[in-house]
Amino acid sequence: MAKKAKRTTTSDDTSGGDGGFPWSTTALTAPTAGAVALFALLVRVMVSVGPYSGEGTPPKYGDYEAQRHWMEITLHTPASEWYRNTSANDLAYWGLDYPPLTAYQSLGHGLLLNTSLPDAVALSLSRGFESPVLKLLMRWTVLSSDLLLFFPAALYFVWVYCRRNVGGDKEGRSAPWLLAMILLNPCLILIDHGHFQYNCISLGLTLGAIAAVLSRNELVASALFSLAINHKQMSLYFAPAFFSHLLGKCLRRQNPIFEVMKLGLVVIGTFALVWQPYLYSLEAVMEVLSRLAPFERGIYEDYVANFWCSTSIFIKWKRLFPIQSMKFLSLITTVSAFLPSFIQQVKAPSDRGFLYALLNSSFSFYLFSYQVHEKSILLPLLPASLLALEEPLLFGWLMYYALLSMYPLLCRDHLILQYISVVALFGFIFYSPDGRSGMRANSFSIRKRALMTLPLLCSFILHVIYLSLRPPKKYPFLFEAMIMLLCFSQFVILTLYTNTKQLMLPDCSTRTERGKKDL
Repeated sequence: MAKKAKRTTTSDDTSGGDGGFPWSTTALTAPTAGAVALFALLVRVMVSVGPYSGEGTPPKYGDYEAQRHWMEITLHTPASEWYRNTSANDLAYWGLDYPPLTAYQSLGHGLLLNTSLPDAVALSLSRGFESPVLKLLMRWTVLSSDLLLFFPAALYFVWVYCRRNVGGDKEGRSAPWLLAMILLNPCLILIDHGHFQYNCISLGLTLGAIAAVLSRNELVASALFSLAINHKQMSLYFAPAFFSHLLGKCLRRQNPIFEVMKLGLVVIGTFALVWQPYLYSLEAVMEVLSRLAPFERGIYEDYVANFWCSTSIFIKWKRLFPIQSMKFLSLITTVSAFLPSFIQQVKAPSDRGFLYALLNSSFSFYLFSYQVHEKSILLPLLPASLLALEEPLLFGWLMYYALLSMYPLLCRDHLILQYISVVALFGFIFYSPDGRSGMRANSFSIRKRALMTLPLLCSFILHVIYLSLRPPKKYPFLFEAMIMLLCFSQFVILTLYTNTKQLMLPDCSTRTERGKKDL
């Protein structure tokens, strides 16, 4: 019997399936990519029609007001005062606490708002300013940022991923489906276009850096990732993966010191360019850094599904240990968590290993680092979405519990309709015909199915309970704590699995590169 020829997925593959979905074909053609991108844009537009964080809730409102206020401050004050408490810039009222690139972004958007609605960014007079026109303009700034950065980065990654066969030469892989999984990330859509933030910028820069690494453009990758860090400091969640992978590759080249120096110069140059307004004195630099690391807020906020908050039910960390001790504990546990992944990439860097390292590194920071928010789960979700073709079950499982972990936040923002709609839409595409073909190969024993069904059943019950019942007066946050513990348990299981998977990867992919330089 003749063997069935294997098919590979590249951007030039024009074979398609018989289904009516864009991802029924394995090829990422321009019309198919355009259709997926347009659909993802329409979903964002529909979500953005809904309410936003802190709408109509004085005196401090929410993240929407914070972003508007930063536009106001950066527009009317010099850069030297953006991170300093002054009569015009009260840091107690949504003081800027992200790196300078976020401030420049706020300034750019503030200039746009000032031309069409100057009252919305009037210094000291626009606090709590709300209007339908402002909402439209603010939503447009997020949509345009998404289109300019995250969408092109996603297309770039999928093209490189399929062209280089990063996930292996597997039959029936759908590049359009992978693009849909990245662009239709429900958590990112609900937070950026519902709750209101600009995570698409830092994640888009990071995704562009990942694609550049896979396409052997390490200098471009270093610049893009440096920009991501300078937009949101949480991008440092990925730093161990980038550092270990690039270091491991440099050590395998003819002049490793020279290769490391090149990357270092790009990073230093990018940081110097972004921080230029503050390099005139050490005091100015420290003023900015003190705003980026608000240790006085405590090791966690709200009910985030990480180690410190989940175990605080039994161990009162904030009462037992001072801030200095908690900083040290957090540092030790975070480094210990990502160290195996780090070492593996230094010893045997590979494209697949790099994607797993990104996931494991970001998971380590989410679970153990200092000052983690529930929205920080967006960072592990990015590399998980990039592994969706290879690990569809992992991706779907993480996505579901990431959504559940943010469920109380989205309920407070009155985004229940958007939550249900986006989750249903994502599930429809995730389980669509000719989509995630890798799932069909997975077979589970009855015991494994039971272990997976139990937390799912609990999650369904918690969804209903949180909306329909009131917690006891003695335990007002009982339901939030139950959701947190359930999600934390699943995150730990997924972290153990992905670390084990990375450590079991073969290292033969880099042996042929020893003594040679990648072109």
